Order: sequence, then structure tokens, then C-alpha cells
Amino acid sequence: MHVSRRRILAGASLLAASAFAGPAAAQDTIRVGILHSLSGTMAISETTLKDVMLMLIEEQNKKGGLLGKKLEAVVVDPASNWPLFAEKARELITAQKVSAVFGCWTSVSRKSVLPVFKELNSILFYPVQYEGEESERNVFYTGAAPNQQAIPAVDYLMSKEGGDVKRWVLAGTDYVYPRTTNKILEAYLLSKGIKPEDISINYTPFGHSDWQTRVAAIKRFGSTGVKTAVVSTVNGDANVPFYKELGNQGVKATDIPVVAFSVGEEELAGIDTKPLVGHLAAWNYFQSMDNPTNRDFIARWRAFKNNPRAVTNDPMEAHVIGFAMWVKAVEAAGTTDPVAVRRAMIGIAVPNLSGGVSTMMPNHHITKPVLIGEIQDNGQISTVWQTPGTVVAQEWSPHLEGSRDLIADHRAPMNCGNFNVRTGRCGAAQR
Repeated sequence: MHVSRRRILAGASLLAASAFAGPAAAQDTIRVGILHSLSGTMAISETTLKDVMLMLIEEQNKKGGLLGKKLEAVVVDPASNWPLFAEKARELITAQKVSAVFGCWTSVSRKSVLPVFKELNSILFYPVQYEGEESERNVFYTGAAPNQQAIPAVDYLMSKEGGDVKRWVLAGTDYVYPRTTNKILEAYLLSKGIKPEDISINYTPFGHSDWQTRVAAIKRFGSTGVKTAVVSTVNGDANVPFYKELGNQGVKATDIPVVAFSVGEEELAGIDTKPLVGHLAAWNYFQSMDNPTNRDFIARWRAFKNNPRAVTNDPMEAHVIGFAMWVKAVEAAGTTDPVAVRRAMIGIAVPNLSGGVSTMMPNHHITKPVLIGEIQDNGQISTVWQTPGTVVAQEWSPHLEGSRDLIADHRAPMNCGNFNVRTGRCGAAQR
């Protein structure tokens, strides 16, 4: 296979049009914003999400577009710079006139753009697992909430099947998602009888590369004879040296299993996974899912990338689901108007890549299966446990004081992302 001159020229034309076309062009096409880091520490994870969105838009255009118009991708690079995400989001909505935006990875980038989407009343599709404690009118969360990833992963490791773990290292990158997720997990572990001294929580900065000291500390913490596990919310390119150091220091899954929430097939592609066999990942999709829908998607993806070994991952699937839902909502509403599309989104169901169906719920989160997988020596992740069906997201954690009484329902008459069931009022402070 080879990249044709026609595809290169077409891609160049698309990017040029995305960068310079004005409002007049937006009347002839439906413009879709893509807000993912293509440089900086998060590019290792986010570049693939930009690519899958380009593929989905190309495929939709081959089907005839949407509402009789072609879709046009508008790609910007916020460069792993959190304030820049807000600037780029405003540019997409006001200058580029996009109808919806698919983007962000880290929670700090999502938090950065939230005021922009609220002010300008646009729509963001957010495709990555996150810490919950949020349900915004202008956001559709297609990644996992904690009860769709973090809590089931801990439950699995606490079971005899998962290792009967009694001692825990909660290791994360120093920002919103790891800190809030670990706050939830700490409260959950304590409620299960785990002693405070058996929980070690630590954080490292984005792009952290010197893991010798940190991994050595994990080994010491796990050397007491009590079964120990690591829950990793390390994000971005720091995962590569982290996993390499686990291998260097001989941290085997049989001794101290590591379960990751932000490591998938894409991140593992740059690592020798032979020393990492048996370590775990908790997601809602793995490339290894064997069903016709996923096999077809992998084939289309590899053809689009012109790479027979191109890998897929969970956040890609979230964009597949979110984009399909947006298309159906626009068709149902007969318009790309954000208010009409938001109303049409709730209740829409589309196939996921795990062989089931995901539905957009009134809390603006989707139903998802939960999967625990083991890393294989070929860089793939093999499922060892999964829920029998899909799980409804808990946007507000029942394990945190101040959150357990909150629910979200964006339908009339409630129209609220943080309704307090004890007081019967909307408007509790969102974190």
C-alpha cells in the first residue's frame, strides 16, 4: 500500500480550507471542530484522535454528507497548553463557525474550555475517561466516569480472581483528573476496610521522565508481604519511561500488578511490552475485541492510515460513538443548531465497537461496558474480565461528601447538571 498523490493533495487542501475559509464557506458546508494536541506532552495520545475524526468525516461525506451538505474538518493545535485550549475553542466557534467540537484529553484542558462553550452556547464532545464531578449542559461525555472504569478496576483487584490486593499505590500525573479520581478511590478503599497506612498516593508532573526513584519507592511499599497493586493515572508521554522503568526494575505483574486508566494500545506501541506482560489496563474498549463491527473498524482505520499495523484504542471508540450520535441528532433535529441538537441527543443509541449498543443518557454521559485487560507481549491488551452489559455513568460520586446527593438531568423540567435530591434545588457548586 502507498500514500497516493491525490490523497496528499486532498489532505493539504482540506487543511488549507480549514485554516483560511471564512463564514461564507461555512454556509456551504457543515464545519466540525477538532481540538486535540498535535504537539507537546499529550500529542502521543491526542494525534490519533484527530486522525480518527478526519476518517469519520471523510466516511460521512462519502455517504452524502449531512442535511444535504458536506462536512468540513477544522483542525487546530492547542499544543498541550491548557490556556491555549480556550483560545482555540473560541476561534473554532466564533471565527471558524463550527457546529460542534470534538476534542480535549486532559481534564485541565476540558476545564479550560468549559466557560467558552457555556458563553457561546456550543457543543463539546469529550472522549476520554475522567474524574466525574461534572455534568455540563454544553458537554457530552463519551469517555468513562469513575464507576465505569476506576471503581470496577479496584473491585477486580480486590477480588481473589484479580489478586486479593490489600495495599495500594495511587500514582498519577499532577492535575485535576488524577487528584479527584484518587480522592474518590481513597474514600472507596477506606470504606472497604483498607487501612490509611496501606494507601500511598503520589503525583508527578506532566512529561516526567526520571522514574528510577519513584519505581524504587513502589517496590519498597510492596515489599511487606501484603499483596500490593498500583493504580496509575499517569497521563501522556510520561507513560513511556514509567513503563520502561517498571521493566528495568523487574516489577512483574505477578508481584505488584499495575492497572492503568490512561494507557492503551497507542501508548504501548512505543514500548517493549515483553517485561510488562500481565500488567493491566481498565477501559471500555480494546482493539482485541473480536466481533464483526470492530474487525470492520480496524480494517477501515488501517486503510485510512495506510498502515496494516495501525492500532486502535478506547478514546478513538469514544469519538466513533460521539460522532455517530451527533450525526443522528442533527438528522433528527433537521438542523445543527446547538439547542436543538442537545435536545435530540438524549436517548440516542448507536453501536459501540465492543459488540453492543451505547446510549446517551439524560446526564449527558453514555452507557458503556467495563473491561479489564492484560498487556500481551505483542503490545495488545487481552480482556480478562468484563461486565455482562453496559453500565450507566454516575456523574457525581456516591463516595464523596457533597456529591452523593447530586444528580444530573438535562431534560425539561429539571434541566440541571447538579440537582440536589435532599434540598430539591439546582445549583450546587460544581468542582
